[in-house]
Amino acid sequence: MESPIYNQKGEEVGKISLPESIFGLPWNADLVHRVFVSYTVNARTSIAHTKNRAEVSGGGRKPWRQKGTGRARHGSIRSPLWVGGGIAFGPRNERIYEAKINKKEKIKALFVALSEKMRSGEIFFLDALTLADAKTREAKTLLSSLATALGKDMNATRAHGVMVLTSAQEEMLIRSFRNIGNVEVKNISDVNLPDVLRFKYLIIVDPEKGLPKLEGRKTTRRVNA
Repeated sequence: MESPIYNQKGEEVGKISLPESIFGLPWNADLVHRVFVSYTVNARTSIAHTKNRAEVSGGGRKPWRQKGTGRARHGSIRSPLWVGGGIAFGPRNERIYEAKINKKEKIKALFVALSEKMRSGEIFFLDALTLADAKTREAKTLLSSLATALGKDMNATRAHGVMVLTSAQEEMLIRSFRNIGNVEVKNISDVNLPDVLRFKYLIIVDPEKGLPKLEGRKTTRRVNA
């Protein structure tokens, strides 16, 4: 399969052949959902924490004697039955929400999401993206003119976010776009499934260098101890 390559003015300057293993996969909702959930739960931090009867203060002695008072027997005011006592079955911060997922499934889910975006016309390839200065105004003007040329609404809102994927670390682009709403610049080697699902449009800069890095993630590397 082929896709046009544009310059930063939105003019078509060539074609690029895309690997079917990345941009030609059928949609797999179950896989994408399972992998996305694993990302979200693994990023979760347990904050809510209640004290049980061993952690609340007080209750060193029996409130009253066992028999003869006419009241119910109690051994400690730290019991969950008492106001100010320990909490039974409350949230605890040592709870582990981690979900394990196969590495190959992670990569496959990423490629499935990229394939779906490609079919929806939400991925664009630019031969280069350069700015004279690291200024938000210039970056906003560039994005606006590019969106107009491509006929897309890239207003950088929550519904129309844009992720710019580069083949190398581009500090100037990062500083230029970081103040524009829902726009993010990221190395293509670090892109993951939540990124692809969070942003509506993906702009891949210099795909001749970037796509081999993306395709290389299919191979599992072993590190010798």
